[in-house]
Amino acid sequence: MWSIFAVTAEDRRNIKFNSVIAIDNVLVSDLVVEAQFVCDLLKCKGGCCEDGDAGAPLEKDELDRINEVYETVKPYLTPEGIKEIESQGRYHYDREFGWVTPTIAGKMCAYGYKDNKGIIKCGIEQAYYDGKIDWKKPISCHLYPVKISKTSTHEVINYEPRETMCKPACVQGKKLKVPAYVFLKEALIRKFGKDFYEALDQVANKYFRP
Repeated sequence: MWSIFAVTAEDRRNIKFNSVIAIDNVLVSDLVVEAQFVCDLLKCKGGCCEDGDAGAPLEKDELDRINEVYETVKPYLTPEGIKEIESQGRYHYDREFGWVTPTIAGKMCAYGYKDNKGIIKCGIEQAYYDGKIDWKKPISCHLYPVKISKTSTHEVINYEPRETMCKPACVQGKKLKVPAYVFLKEALIRKFGKDFYEALDQVANKYFRP
């Protein structure tokens, strides 16, 4: 079941949009279906993997996944990343952000590396693409530029691209006419399931597309 409603003043404490798409117990920003976004890695260089106040947020069940795949992923990592992981731990708890991945000198995620074009890639994801593991990467990374938060009764999906770094992705999204939720189809299905995505697509096509 889904519905659309306006955001109250109380909602605005946690929700960054003007109207809400409610699908079961998930509240979706109208910007997720209205904004257009396609990553342009040649321009942003994967900057979201190093621009932030902490490492990648992890869900509680992902801690076990990291432990399961670490030794397989390790050959994909940089010496600096391995040093930080073995010093800080494969993950750690941040008072503001919860469980997160460690970082290299407070910048790049310790599970990242730079390719020959200077683009930051994920060692976990590369191991997945090489068929070495069956877990792609933390869901928070897969879902970017949307972020998931929780209230006492709902999960909330906000659209939060970085203003400068993600500008090329916003430009490319408009050029290709790809809504953010379509760009994130695989990640949204992975997180919330196929039925959720199909309901979101139905709402988007009925109410938000010209």
